[in-house]
Amino acid sequence: LTARSGSQTSSGIDIAGQYLVLFKGKGVPGQFAADVAALGGHVIFAHTAGVGLVGGLTDAAAQTLGRNSYVRDVQSDVAFALDPVMDPSVASVGDAGVESSSDPTPAFFYSRQWNMRAIQADHAWAAGKLGSSSVTVGIIDTGIDYLYPDLAGHVDLSRSVSFVPSDDALVSTYFPGRNPITDLYFHGTHVASTVVSNASVVAGVTTRTTLIGVKVCDVTGSCGFGAVIDGVLWAADHGADVANLSLGGAFSKLASGRYVGFINQVFNYANANGMTIVVSAGNDGIDLGHDGASYATYCDAPNAVCVSATGPTSGGTTGPWTDVDALAPYSNYGTSAISVAAPGGWDGGYVWAACSQTSLVIPACQTGTYIVGAYGTSMAAPHVSGIAALIVAQVGKNPGQVKTILQNTADDLGKPGVDPYYGKGRVNAAHAVGLQ
Repeated sequence: LTARSGSQTSSGIDIAGQYLVLFKGKGVPGQFAADVAALGGHVIFAHTAGVGLVGGLTDAAAQTLGRNSYVRDVQSDVAFALDPVMDPSVASVGDAGVESSSDPTPAFFYSRQWNMRAIQADHAWAAGKLGSSSVTVGIIDTGIDYLYPDLAGHVDLSRSVSFVPSDDALVSTYFPGRNPITDLYFHGTHVASTVVSNASVVAGVTTRTTLIGVKVCDVTGSCGFGAVIDGVLWAADHGADVANLSLGGAFSKLASGRYVGFINQVFNYANANGMTIVVSAGNDGIDLGHDGASYATYCDAPNAVCVSATGPTSGGTTGPWTDVDALAPYSNYGTSAISVAAPGGWDGGYVWAACSQTSLVIPACQTGTYIVGAYGTSMAAPHVSGIAALIVAQVGKNPGQVKTILQNTADDLGKPGVDPYYGKGRVNAAHAVGLQ
């Protein structure tokens, strides 16, 4: 068995015939759809934030579209692969424990979860800080197995969506009757159950948060940039207070020049709509502030909370774990990029969470209740999203305030103040909700 976890890599493949369009100003020009149709294409989406995605165009037609007076930029859509941080650890749960929304510590595999203790989530739980169903986190990823024991009842299917038609067909074939957002990979389910869990199998940061599943990556771990952009807009428009993008990493400098305008436009729209965006820093082990060949994609975007990864140096599956706040060697870093750090795991201890029971990548998970031990900045980000959900439950929908609280209540590690590895520090759930 080989499973993969992580964040987007810096290499991308053009998606044939698809182009992102950035408009001049907000809104969708009235003649846009007709102009695209006249060029032989069709509109996949067009949003009042000032961006759109079209399909069915040739390069020449796309260039013609770009010469319209209302168009600021046209760029080819690109597919990125989830960064292949390899990990083989899958464990069967058998008969899980009893759900507990008030005390997650009896969860079947809680004893393995050094990560929850590292961020003092257990202290928050003991004080009754378990989240609120009125707070929503959008999981922009490979989908969610919404029937997994730890996630059942937490995913609002009426607000969930798939932007991956190829996956939709596979879901219909292999799992008829399932909602298209069901996770054929495993990544999104793992991330989701770290944010919130019924705590029968493993504990999540919260037990009462509501999720929206936004599928933008397919069964192979390929994520279309246009789908990601659409996914962020969908989450913002459908009431997400927090969005988790475990899809960070770095574009090439060439790509940065091409796509930074789209990212900034969309993230500014989300921020104006009150959505806090949490992103993973990526797994290339590079300094995002000084690497001349890359741009820190979502980490460089306005208002984003960019998360680096920590992990124990030893301890394995059962512990005891040592130096749980060591920077994971794969984690990207950079003073100008990293906001905070969170547990992402490493060889000294993985982050354990749910394995999708509709995974085609890990077929064993279809046969029962399994958890996956994974590592990556993808695993770090949902810890922060879970704490952000706790903060929103207390202060409301205010991205600037949420980010400030996350940073000001983090445990300062590395050099005092802002640090290239930990940002303002490793997040602390107890401190974030006002506990000392």
